This record gives sequence, structure tokens and C-alpha cells, in this order.
Amino acid sequence: MDYYKVLGVERNATDDEIKKTYRKLAMKYHPDKTKGDKAAEDKFKQISEAYAVLSDSAKRKEYDTYGASGFQQRYSQEDIFRGFDLGDIFREFGFGGNSGGFGNGGFGRGGGQGCQGRRQVKGADQTLEITLTVQDVFSGTTRSLSVGGGASTINVRIPQGMVDGKKLRLTGKGEPSRQGGPAGDLYIQSRVVGAGGFVPDGQHVIYDTDIQVSEALLGATLTVPMLDGGEINLKVPAGTQHKTKLRIPGKGLPEMKGGVRGDLFVRIGVTIPKTLTDDQRTAVENLAKNGL
Repeated sequence: MDYYKVLGVERNATDDEIKKTYRKLAMKYHPDKTKGDKAAEDKFKQISEAYAVLSDSAKRKEYDTYGASGFQQRYSQEDIFRGFDLGDIFREFGFGGNSGGFGNGGFGRGGGQGCQGRRQVKGADQTLEITLTVQDVFSGTTRSLSVGGGASTINVRIPQGMVDGKKLRLTGKGEPSRQGGPAGDLYIQSRVVGAGGFVPDGQHVIYDTDIQVSEALLGATLTVPMLDGGEINLKVPAGTQHKTKLRIPGKGLPEMKGGVRGDLFVRIGVTIPKTLTDDQRTAVENLAKNGL
């Protein structure tokens, strides 16, 4: 269930707002008020479970991080109500400590069924960031990683196309469960860095190269390296400006599951010399005289 919807509060609700909302609902659905109404009884159990989670900062953080499904894999009913004293809460609300016949262990999901034994709790998921070069993303690579909280080391095949921020899931390779449940999952997240003159930009790649002023004015043909080790001739048109990017389609990085590759952008830098020879100075002065 969505605990925020059960209580009818926003996800950014304050602790005080959550408490006030629960108090109002508890006053409405408490068994002392509803006298045998099964639907009201079930509603009372749901709002109490939601309040037990959202009023506890640690549990609420876990719920916000992993969502309803992930949270319920980690917390049994016993875990949810541990440290949650209904008696104290109801005394505060004016019910004289009466929990309406529902002890903390008596709340259960799915129509009020009691908790049938301790639920196996899955171990925590882990996220491990690895650094890849653009060439690693282009070709794929293999990495040796410590898993299971450092208990073992495995070789992991990193597929092509694992661009910056992409995640690879390894089921059961996260933290072991402390309560006999399955191990958590390991998520490998990529951080892609430039290498060999190539700079990553998502699935696209940028290659920086410089040309002379005369080449920018008159045009030129450059030999540009490719990620696969080959080369391509690129025509730079006359009048190209500093930091212009020329696009070579389909020569960037592949997708993880195949499909269209990104593009290669050649970023042109126009080199301005710091000093000039006498002949160069004369030539530039002549350009100035002609309006350049």
C-alpha cells in the first residue's frame, strides 16, 4: 500500500502534519467508535501501519528510498511495529490506552490477518560506482569487483553502451540478509570519463582538435580518429568559427541493448599564435588593410 495515500498526506508532509492526520483518522475509525464494522476495522489497521512507518524517521527514509514493494521486502509486520506503542498513542488521543483489541502484533496486511511468523527480510541493496572510459563504453570491458559486503570477488562483464549514469543489476550480489532471507542486489553505476581526446556526452562523443587561422578562413580537410581505431577525413568549411562542432552521425557510443549509435562531434578550436614572424605580421597587416 501507499502509506502517504492511506493517510491522505503529501510526501513532503511534516511529522506534525502526519501526527495530526493520523489522530483525526484514528478518532474516526477506532473500534471503540465503529463497534464491529469490519471495513472500519481494516481501515484502522491500515492507517496505524502507515503511521507506524511514517512517524519513524528511519523507517520513513527506507520507505521513501525503496518504495512500497522494496520496503515490504525488508520489513516484516513485527519490524514495522517494533518500538511503536499503540497504548501510549491512544492514551494521548484520549482512549485510555485501549488499542481496541489490536495488539502491535495483531496488525496484518490483507484484511487484518495476523502476522504468521517472522517474515524473511531481504538483505540491503548496494550501489557501486565504477569509472569507465569512452573506449570501455564503446567496446565493453570486464571488471573484478568485491561483492556481498566484501565477502567475495567476481569478474563482471560490463556490456557496450553503459553510458554515464547507467546501472547494471546483479541479483543476489548485495548485502547478505541478517535474518535468513535472500541477499540484496548489487547495482553497478557507471561514471564515464574522457580518454584519447574523446569527451563523453551521453551517447554522443566530442573530439577536440585545433586548426590554424588560415584554415578557419579558407577551409581545410582534417583526419579525425574514430572510437573503433579507424580514421575519417572531415572537411572543415571556409569561415568556420572557434568552438564550432561538426557532426559525424552514427560514430558515437552504442546503446546497451543495441540500436542506433550516438554521434561524434568534432569541436574545432581556432589557434591564435602568441607571437608572429615578420612575414606573418606583414601578412596580417595586409589582411587588416583589406578589412579582415
